[in-house]
Amino acid sequence: MLTSIRLIALILLTDISAVAEKIFHNRDHSDVEIQQQADPIIDEGTAQQFLSKYGFIKPVNWEEIQFENEEAVLSDDSPAPKDIVSGIQEGGSLSRMGIKDQSDDPAESLQFTSALEEFQRVSGLPVTGAFDDATKAAMNEPRCGVPDKEEPADSSDAQNATDTELRNATAGNITASTAANETVNGTEDWRASTEVHGKLHLKTLLSKGRRKREAEGLGHMAFSKKVLKWRLIGEGYSSQLSIDDQRYIFRLAFRMWSEVSPLEFEEDSHSPLEEIDIRLGFGTGRHLGCTQRFDGAGREFAHAWFLGDIHFDDDEHFTAPNAGSGISLLKVAVHEIGHVLGLPHIHRTGSIMQPNYLPQDAGFEIDWLDRKAIQHLYGACNGRFSTVFDWIRKERTPYGEEVIRFNTYFMRDGWYWMYENRSNRTRYGDPVAVQAGWHGIPADGVDAYVHVWTWSTDAVYFFKGTQYWRYDSENDRVYKEDPKGHRYPRLISEGFPGVPGPIDTAFYNRRDNHIYFFKGPDVYSFDVSANAKARGFPKRIDEIFPAAVPGDHPGGYLDAAYFSYTHNAVFLLKGTRFWRVVSGKDRLRQPSLPRNSLLPHREVEDQWFDICNVHATALKLSG
Repeated sequence: MLTSIRLIALILLTDISAVAEKIFHNRDHSDVEIQQQADPIIDEGTAQQFLSKYGFIKPVNWEEIQFENEEAVLSDDSPAPKDIVSGIQEGGSLSRMGIKDQSDDPAESLQFTSALEEFQRVSGLPVTGAFDDATKAAMNEPRCGVPDKEEPADSSDAQNATDTELRNATAGNITASTAANETVNGTEDWRASTEVHGKLHLKTLLSKGRRKREAEGLGHMAFSKKVLKWRLIGEGYSSQLSIDDQRYIFRLAFRMWSEVSPLEFEEDSHSPLEEIDIRLGFGTGRHLGCTQRFDGAGREFAHAWFLGDIHFDDDEHFTAPNAGSGISLLKVAVHEIGHVLGLPHIHRTGSIMQPNYLPQDAGFEIDWLDRKAIQHLYGACNGRFSTVFDWIRKERTPYGEEVIRFNTYFMRDGWYWMYENRSNRTRYGDPVAVQAGWHGIPADGVDAYVHVWTWSTDAVYFFKGTQYWRYDSENDRVYKEDPKGHRYPRLISEGFPGVPGPIDTAFYNRRDNHIYFFKGPDVYSFDVSANAKARGFPKRIDEIFPAAVPGDHPGGYLDAAYFSYTHNAVFLLKGTRFWRVVSGKDRLRQPSLPRNSLLPHREVEDQWFDICNVHATALKLSG
């Protein structure tokens, strides 16, 4: 209550208007007209401030620092001189703010040298232990405000939280929720805003026991749910980009993480603020009620709190993708979202989680190590697919030579992913709507794909329900009427006599020129040359494709059957598992394997990586 009164008094004194439903405090606009510049790192004293702030001298408890100084930030009692306050905020530490000469204390000098060597090592510099020009330049590069070295969170803190702390935080939550649903004046709104911080404190206390997952080499917290809500707070809009541009960039940034993890991100502009998981905003200097002060243009461009807020320094020259100059807001946002999700800085070339901003083209991606790091916290993507296939096409080289290429596609719920087998990952920007890739097939996806490809025949078919479509690859659309006079869609039973629709899945086997249709526990073999069902079929799937290991078999009702040109093998998929059909090479190595038998199952996510859903609000980035 005392904190709320002090905050209200401070607001009245600075004549800043209160805005309902905002969790962030009103910006201090005093430094907007004259853009501040970050103080450069110029000597060993300022270098020690840098090393202390970012955890090289002593690891920083970044998770708790947002609450440690809250009383000092919000209280106007006993104001300190301006230069001292600035020093405390920018350094993040009360010790040795460049005042003491390093040479006066051998122990401190050794500590400084050790920290400097560690900074040089992780920055890829020659490890000299000396504050040389290369080290000075590296320290002055634009960077994230989150420390490089942090204290590991103590999961026992949740048990150490007292009943009083929990009661107080809960009371703040109830009051804030009530206030959010009332028509309040400025004073009541700011009280609600302050008490929402009580809600955040409660979330921090509880999350250590409920949300935390220890990740080897990371030691950070993770959200316990897979669908997260985010919002660009109205009071925290940037003065440099349009609101639409800001929202577009953030939607894209969240989508990039969703494409490589099982997390989905929903932009939510209407729910009560306490239900928003990730809040984003821009500010300058003392900003948005944050305990950490931005340093002006240069060096520190943003910071984030684990499982919470992201703040961007509006003194920086942020630009939209493909702008060609300034600091890419997209790249910075992807980095800071990584922190919110639980990732630390990763000192590795190519990582989006490097602490320093490195300009690169707009086509940057989240690299392999970053993918593995986020999946270490949240797991890999999995789920069943409606069909999987290799799409064969003819192309001409710049020299006029005709070549045959293929790409692998996974389909689910009307969306598809192109799988890049050479890099063992999905294409950047997927999933894409099925009808954007194949014009005229059902919008909600298909049950099966078959490509009959011989020296005399090149026919592509899509199956859905009891019908099928032939695809005109040259004109990139389904046939309304093919060269033989057949109109589409046709009944499966009409085009493939003896095969009843609907089917579960199918694939074409070039070795015997047969299509294998799967329906429930049965399989139908269709002779393409004779245009007739093969004699003796249908048969049970486990009779034609027996288990190599007794009991390890999908049984039937498959999701997809897929011949892979990359692996030169047939795969049967069901749920999150797949079985590979034994090949001729397998039988040469192990003659005891039955013909067409199924090798022991594996998880789809272990063979094909990062086939991840994206929330519906991010599937279309415009609007």
